[in-house]
Amino acid sequence: MSVGAAAATPTLGAIYDEHLDYVWNALRRLGVREADLEDLVHEVFLKVHGRLQDYDRTRPIRPWLFGFAYRVAADYRRLAHHRFEVIGPAPEPVDPARPADQNLQACEERALVLAALERVDFDRRAVLILHDVEDVPAPAIAEVLSIPINTAYSRLRLARLELAKALHVLRSARAPAATAATARRRAS
Repeated sequence: MSVGAAAATPTLGAIYDEHLDYVWNALRRLGVREADLEDLVHEVFLKVHGRLQDYDRTRPIRPWLFGFAYRVAADYRRLAHHRFEVIGPAPEPVDPARPADQNLQACEERALVLAALERVDFDRRAVLILHDVEDVPAPAIAEVLSIPINTAYSRLRLARLELAKALHVLRSARAPAATAATARRRAS
């Protein structure tokens, strides 16, 4: 890459085209309802457009974009009409390469993990997603979220504990229901 290319600020269109799916998934993991994703994704990119000149091209762009998604999702969560709505699992696309039973199991596991993520404190969830899903190092997370490095590590540790506990609770609650359904099928 030439020096001129390294210094050129990426265009909003190029960022949008390359990272739309990433921002969409980041917002979804942060608990944004499926019905609101499109609007909030566009809000993220409007904010990115306003701060594009501040982007440091020597750093990875995804953590920078996640910072915008995090703040937009935090504002979204503060709205009262989003706090009490019960949301069902989002439909998952069918993968023709796998058998139906494996697709169903993968969809159920994904729904379980997303439900467990919903039970993790929002600020801790952001650190967990950045670190464990996006492989962003803790110092970069601290910078993106404007928190001290020790706070990032503490939130990560607590988020992992909360996620494990939530998964255990959800799996325990699901196990009796699955056992009852199996018993009903055998009886019929």
